[in-house]
Amino acid sequence: MGDLLSWVPATSPQTFVGYPSLFLLVALGSLVPVVPTGALVSSAAAVALHHQLPGLTLPLVFAVAALAAFAGDVLLYWLGLRGVRSDSGSRWLRRLRDRAAPDRLEAARRKLDERGVTVLVVSRLMPAGRIPVMLACLLAKMPLRDFVRGDAPASLAWAAAYLLIGITGGSLFPEPWQGALAAVALALAISAAPAGWRRVRDAGRRDTAS
Repeated sequence: MGDLLSWVPATSPQTFVGYPSLFLLVALGSLVPVVPTGALVSSAAAVALHHQLPGLTLPLVFAVAALAAFAGDVLLYWLGLRGVRSDSGSRWLRRLRDRAAPDRLEAARRKLDERGVTVLVVSRLMPAGRIPVMLACLLAKMPLRDFVRGDAPASLAWAAAYLLIGITGGSLFPEPWQGALAAVALALAISAAPAGWRRVRDAGRRDTAS
């Protein structure tokens, strides 16, 4: 594994991910949630930590990640709004509906009623929490400007969280590629933990019922 990843340069995170590539991948992951954007940001932060000027590169990773997440969220919400306002809907709105379980959507609606746009911050930090809350905002026909106001701090908090995960992983090992792997593993584990806990809880409920 070390030989395979020894190409990862220790001099610049731009050559590992590239700030333009980081922006595009995070924005794409916001639009089509198949790219592990949190792990991507964490790996970039882990490599940036080993740069000779981490005080410059780490803030750049943070700024690019936050801006990309914000841009992707806003574009997805705008596309969803077009579907809400259209009689025939849109494929983007249908995709959001397909990705939001009914119980999670109902919970998101309640939280939106209770907390308003501030719930966007929590939803961005919770794995798989963003889409149900965004769909709840769409179904409530929240204006785009209100969504933007709530999503801006949410994107900043999300980027900061995964930046810290990357710094933690990167600080554990002397080589950038080792830190990047540790950061990716840590980010993926954190993202998968809630789903794993739900499966264990549901299995326990079924055993109790039987």
